[in-house]
Amino acid sequence: MGRIGVSCLLPASWHFSISPMGCPRIFNTTLRQIVVIGILAAAVSLLYYSLVVIRNKYGRASRDKRFHRYLARVTDTEATDTNNPNLNYGIVVDCGSSGSRIFVYCWPRHNGNPHDLLDIKQMRDKNRKPVVMKIKPGISEFANTPEKVSDYIFPLLHFAAEHVPRAKHKETPLYILCTAGMRILPESQQKAILEDLVTDIPVHFDFLFSDSHAEVISGKQEGVYAWIGINFVLGRFEHTDDEDEAVVEVHIPGSENKEAIFRKRTVGILDMGGVSTQIAYEVPKTVSFASSQQEEVAKNLLAEFNLGCDAHQTEHVYRVYVATFLGFGGNAARQRYENSVFSSTVLKNGLLGKQTGMTSDSPYLDPCLPVDAQDEIHQNGQIMYLRGTGDFNLCRELIQPFMNKTNETQTSLNGVYQPAVHFQNSEFYGFSEFYYSTEDVLRMGGDYNAAKFIKAAKDYCATKWSVLRERFDRGLYASHADLHRLKYQCFKSAWVYEVFHSGFSFPASYSNLKTALQVYDKEVQWTLGAILYRTRFLPLRDIQQENFRGSHSHWRSFSFVYNHYLFFVCFLIVLLSILLYLLRLRRIHRRMLRNSSSPSLWMEEGLPPQKISAAL
Repeated sequence: MGRIGVSCLLPASWHFSISPMGCPRIFNTTLRQIVVIGILAAAVSLLYYSLVVIRNKYGRASRDKRFHRYLARVTDTEATDTNNPNLNYGIVVDCGSSGSRIFVYCWPRHNGNPHDLLDIKQMRDKNRKPVVMKIKPGISEFANTPEKVSDYIFPLLHFAAEHVPRAKHKETPLYILCTAGMRILPESQQKAILEDLVTDIPVHFDFLFSDSHAEVISGKQEGVYAWIGINFVLGRFEHTDDEDEAVVEVHIPGSENKEAIFRKRTVGILDMGGVSTQIAYEVPKTVSFASSQQEEVAKNLLAEFNLGCDAHQTEHVYRVYVATFLGFGGNAARQRYENSVFSSTVLKNGLLGKQTGMTSDSPYLDPCLPVDAQDEIHQNGQIMYLRGTGDFNLCRELIQPFMNKTNETQTSLNGVYQPAVHFQNSEFYGFSEFYYSTEDVLRMGGDYNAAKFIKAAKDYCATKWSVLRERFDRGLYASHADLHRLKYQCFKSAWVYEVFHSGFSFPASYSNLKTALQVYDKEVQWTLGAILYRTRFLPLRDIQQENFRGSHSHWRSFSFVYNHYLFFVCFLIVLLSILLYLLRLRRIHRRMLRNSSSPSLWMEEGLPPQKISAAL
């Protein structure tokens, strides 16, 4: 029969003896050991709390941050809290060919994680409207009077100064970036305009503005900024381990000997304006070239840059292909087509003695206009009359030569080098004409499907002009669609299709193109990418300042998230010390039991000491 004996030897220790039948002795514990065991239990509880509770807290915060970008339609429409002292501001002036626009951006203090970018958003006024202002004409109009440029741009800066809190002016960077209109000016005139800006602006405004903050950017830079902007808004620079996210294998430029990394798949952009067409997408792997000449050309088309705040960290290094094609915009393409029609028809008339197109009674039959639609070409004082036949397939054949494709591998429009696109694991967004041609009339904006698009375009081209006008009058098309769009929709549908599939070589089965006007209910401007790229080193400054403050304070500034490895190492050392201490106590206790006759041994046998003596 098992017995349990308890002896309380006050005040030093408690002794437990458990000896059930068939079971060995389990515990021989002193009060000090109980205290130590209690401390150990508390430490284990602390570890559990650290791993489960705190991790859940930060994990939830991380998930909230991840989805924050996708809730931009809600959060980004709130008025900016200008009373928040932790909010920073930045200003970008887009000096285009037809006018200049100023954009004011804002962002909260950096979160201290060097792997994250600034959370930049467009500033909104008290009425929740974006802080944007546009003036005309374009800055290039002052090529002959550069001394007037400052007066021209001051209204934009006054507008921004009214919205950015006065106390923040001196730390608010201002960038004046000029595009197409300024690029065509002689360098001397560009320099005179920029010199007037950098001389006069600091006299009247306290913004953070230096000589390098005013410049004429290249088409390549503009394309890179546009690519950065769309991917930032879509959250593609947030590197997470979410298995549901599409990822790509990336070979970091300059790190060919290192292992490839896997990160979120970025999106490519296609943008077709009236004059030019542009394409930009990430090239995740190292590219090879067919010749040294092709390699030289590629250097001007591939941009490698680091969006991270630390140049030594490579997780935000990107290699992006950017190409701009002048003359391949929707309106410029139509003009090239009409010029070709005019010259070839005049030549044929001269050879065959005909008057095709020279009178309204014998018009040139244009397959790229809707059935019975009428148009005119004016050249050299002559008028050529056109009448549509609405033959979409024939129209595509006629515009094929305008792609200027070559037989060389890895080339696109005009024979320009184009690195391979991994069609099975890629995604593209089409803006401007890519959106207008799919949505304004055909009402197919969004996910692009080549087969459905061709069918809709064929049906539209084959519809009589009188029917199209009737539908237009009934308001069946997009609100901003006009008669110009109606007349040239057939041609532009064919042009967009050929540029995408023939020029850029996307297969007809490609299903990852989205045509869009806005993302999250707002236009994504290249200026967003510009402010993100040009402020990329600011987080490092915030991190360094935070670390400096942390070295002069204690647990208040201690961040568990970024120091948990050190914490666990220290915890394991303490735990090991406790265990070693317990083992040492156990050895001492056993030695004492062997070397002395303890009253506890008598009580364990159930006999008093005097009876044992008598027995001896």
